Amino acid sequence: MEHRHFKLFKPYGYLSQFQTNAKHEQNKKFLGELYDFPEGTMAIGRLDKDSEGLLLLTTDGKVSYNITSSKTDKEYYVQVDGDITNEALELLQQGVEISHKSETYTTKPCLALKLDAIPEFPQRVKKIRNERHGKTTWISITINEGKFRQVRKMTAIVGFPTLRLVRIRIGNITLDDLLMGEAQELNLII
Repeated sequence: MEHRHFKLFKPYGYLSQFQTNAKHEQNKKFLGELYDFPEGTMAIGRLDKDSEGLLLLTTDGKVSYNITSSKTDKEYYVQVDGDITNEALELLQQGVEISHKSETYTTKPCLALKLDAIPEFPQRVKKIRNERHGKTTWISITINEGKFRQVRKMTAIVGFPTLRLVRIRIGNITLDDLLMGEAQELNLII
């Protein structure tokens, strides 16, 4: 069987999985609603329901290990509440303590920097609060790990909670010009 690979611009509000019959998930949105993926397609890593951006999918489970390993960088553009300080960025870069599975976990050093320009993403379905409620800042965070809601926990712990999170890159694969909700088949994954 020849395996197939895809990249997808996951919209806000979708789960990074395919439909299940679980009663608690009946009113949720799933990836299969966005594209006619072949049977056996699975997401490589996840983005939580509130996060957007690049999601890789494959029919080959072996590919998943390489991408979710610490050898592969994942870059996120993050809109945070407030005017982030250099001190907060330095803390993010050095690693911060977050909770993970009821334990304290120190994140690995990462790249964190303030963006000079606001990224041009499509308007989100659920509005983000207005500027009149205070300043917001866009930052880039590049990590090579992926604990549950890690980036959100990291920005909150340094005092700048995440308002919007968009993954733009996994390894050398980027969102490019994908439209929100659009999928594109790839010849090769990382």
